[in-house]
Amino acid sequence: MIGRTVRPASLFAFAFFKEVAAIGDPVLDSLDWLLEDPELLALSTRALAMRSPGSSTAGREGIAPDRLLRCVVLKHIKGWSYRELHRELRASLLYRRFTRFYEDPIPNFSNLCRSFALFGKEGTEQIHQRIVQQAKEAAIIAGKKLRTDTTAVETNIHHPTDSSLLADSLRIMTRDVQRIAKGCQESELRIVNHARATKHRLLEIGRAARTLTQAGQEQLKQSYKKLIVLTRTVSAQAAAVLEELEEGQLVARAEAFMKVFAAEASLKHYLPLVEKVITQSQARILEAQTRHPEKILSLFEPHSAVIRKGKAHKPNEFGRLVRIDEVENGVVSHYAVASGNLCDQQQWIPALEAHVELFGQAPRLAAADRGFWNSANEKAAAQLGVEQVVLPGRGRLSAARAARQKERWFRRGQSWRAGIEARLSTLKHRFGMQRALYKGEIGFERHVGWCIIAHNLVAMTRAGYNSGKQSCRSG
Repeated sequence: MIGRTVRPASLFAFAFFKEVAAIGDPVLDSLDWLLEDPELLALSTRALAMRSPGSSTAGREGIAPDRLLRCVVLKHIKGWSYRELHRELRASLLYRRFTRFYEDPIPNFSNLCRSFALFGKEGTEQIHQRIVQQAKEAAIIAGKKLRTDTTAVETNIHHPTDSSLLADSLRIMTRDVQRIAKGCQESELRIVNHARATKHRLLEIGRAARTLTQAGQEQLKQSYKKLIVLTRTVSAQAAAVLEELEEGQLVARAEAFMKVFAAEASLKHYLPLVEKVITQSQARILEAQTRHPEKILSLFEPHSAVIRKGKAHKPNEFGRLVRIDEVENGVVSHYAVASGNLCDQQQWIPALEAHVELFGQAPRLAAADRGFWNSANEKAAAQLGVEQVVLPGRGRLSAARAARQKERWFRRGQSWRAGIEARLSTLKHRFGMQRALYKGEIGFERHVGWCIIAHNLVAMTRAGYNSGKQSCRSG
């Protein structure tokens, strides 16, 4: 059951209210009014109702929608983990007042984690849209100016190599097959743990990779062949175990049914990915085909892509490309996670269309760096009604083009555009968008969305958002 947003105060809570009323925080106090919005609470209630068909009316009372929303915002503003959030909520009167827990017990960090995941991709986007709508209603943003840029956000994976992917495949398949064998009745499955052999192959590959001689490269291929054969053997055994489960030759014990069911689902998920890993390793190492299509970078985050942004210190980044659209007062009006490694030129028109859909009109000034420039993008912006299109040209400029880029309005637009670089740095280093820690593709987009929501809330408080005077719960 969803918790109530109106809760009676405890008879002995007067001392708590007296102490907490004397504590203030300029940012969190301003956010109180933003987060009391009825539409935000309705979105949070809708997310909690998605746990199960009867979550709204049946079951034990869980976390309330207003508490859930405020906990998510506090976590991302402070950059805490779930364990740190739980510890700080228990220890701080200020954070208890902000999250509306007051003297009530704090849920465990695992409960908070599961509740946060209920927002999903669509719920996070809807909350972001409502926050932007609040900024419009408070006249903090008007949509007269737009600057956009893209950045690479890393997924939470280790540096991908063919050997490490093969080792991960062996470890996952062996673990799941062992769980199935342990949970089935009269199981005669003979499971061999190849962890030691895998470790030796990895050490051989590491030593051979540091040798540039012909003998070293031949040793590298031989070690990879052994590792690939080992992975194929375990993959075939895992596929045979799945087939026996479907045919009823392996029957799970009643007390271990859920564990066997979870291991079976895990094998069904990972086996197609393991086959891709084996195919790409064989093509890259043994056949020297470095440009293998649909490359897998991680078994745990298969949506990760290789992002090349031309950075000298980090030529390759492993994650997703995110586009950020910013308007006045540092508010991010829209964001989009690209499906692959799109070039910036393909992201210009979608940014303008999203702005027109949100504000009902094109911006007076639209700016981006030279990576977004081409003549078609400039013409498209003019057709949408943008008066000042600030897209620096690339290559050798004509006399007319050079003169246009030296005009005062163009140079001022370029100076304003440079501010989005600081915005990206703030999102990454202050609000934790440098590396997405939530699992899966939906978790990635949820992490990016909440980082932007937390940033927008802080930006609105700094722009002077204030709807009234705060009142204490005790009166």
